[in-house]
Amino acid sequence: MDLLSLRYFQAVARHQHISRAAEELRVAQPSVSRSIIRLESELGIPLFDRQGRRIRLNEHGAAFLRRVERTLAELDDARREMADAAGPGPGRIAVAAETLLQLAGVLAAFRAHRPGVSVRLFQAPVTSMRRHLRSAEVDFALASQPLAGPELCSVELAREEVLLAVPPGHPLAGRESVAVAELAGEEFVSTRPGHWQRTLLDQLFAREGLTPRVVCEGDEAAATPELIGAGLGIGLMPSVARRALGERSPVAWLRLDAADCHRTLTLVWRQDAYLSPAAMDFRRLAMERLMLSES
Repeated sequence: MDLLSLRYFQAVARHQHISRAAEELRVAQPSVSRSIIRLESELGIPLFDRQGRRIRLNEHGAAFLRRVERTLAELDDARREMADAAGPGPGRIAVAAETLLQLAGVLAAFRAHRPGVSVRLFQAPVTSMRRHLRSAEVDFALASQPLAGPELCSVELAREEVLLAVPPGHPLAGRESVAVAELAGEEFVSTRPGHWQRTLLDQLFAREGLTPRVVCEGDEAAATPELIGAGLGIGLMPSVARRALGERSPVAWLRLDAADCHRTLTLVWRQDAYLSPAAMDFRRLAMERLMLSES
């Protein structure tokens, strides 16, 4: 068992596909297939279930993957730590976030402070963030939904109210607030399942024994105000959007009479991860900029 075969296994497990893993690794597909077969033979147990050309990680593979990711993450941390100890270099950071727009101000300040650092961003739902952190693909995750665990550390950066946005001519446009039960017949513009807006919408309706009527869903949360303003439906938006749009807002805003109608933004990192000087500067700037923006 060598490191190369473990990295091949990690890539195949991530993609659940030999060809896509080979493309990511930039090696020939037969090399990846042979490596997986050798690894399974050495371990004495299949790590994948195979049906024709399809390959799926099984329960043994999932258990093995958790340990492999911890091992490779430790080695990657050690390599970065030794590189930093060997001499000052520009460094790199990687961050996963549900909404990249929230990072714009932090990244501007970070680039001004450390202009040579390489920055990689991943737009990812919260369901993928734990894997990105565990495998050391990213140093930090900026999460708008709970992301906790014994292996993770986090700090709350911002807590903001979530408002209801409606088209200007909508019957609710003149109201200051509305109860969730009153929205049972409304059509909603939202994000896909897994994103924080959709998760909150589903939770608010579930408390009332209802299911929201979502007529438009996607991954571009920034497009939601324009779609609502065009009359496609109503939707949930964080209060920061109201401040950002200001007088240019294409929608009318009102409060929801519901408990916990807010978004909590947290910065999350692996508890035992090595954080380079550049990563620690990013964490400090994220805390300063995002906490200040909500104060």
